[in-house]
Amino acid sequence: MPAVNAFIDTNVLLYLFSQDTAKADRAEAIIQTGGVISVQVLNEVANVARRKLGIAWPDTLELLELIRALCVVNPVTIEMHSKGLQIAERYGFSIYDSMIIAAALLAGCERLYSEDLQHGQLIDKQLRLCNPFLK
Repeated sequence: MPAVNAFIDTNVLLYLFSQDTAKADRAEAIIQTGGVISVQVLNEVANVARRKLGIAWPDTLELLELIRALCVVNPVTIEMHSKGLQIAERYGFSIYDSMIIAAALLAGCERLYSEDLQHGQLIDKQLRLCNPFLK
């Protein structure tokens, strides 16, 4: 059963392709325990895999299938959009980061694994931002 109290940001998933073996191993360990993502995360992984990493379509599709098998995938909704806008206004995050945070909050997650956000920050007395690569 996936660890549904943790949300995994796109950047953590992309470390599976890192030359930094410590980060790649840490990302793999997080993903193996499961978690929650949104369709936005799948879209971002597909975009980076194809455009920045040059991964072929069959391999990109296989990667997305693996991620979907290991994680609970929540749809992007109007409620998530509205919550994301509130998060952006209140905390000053970018729109896209705010949508990830909103997805995690609406999924009832207690942790959001991301390298891009302020480690340790608590959002709405529920969601702790965690950089899994800090030593």
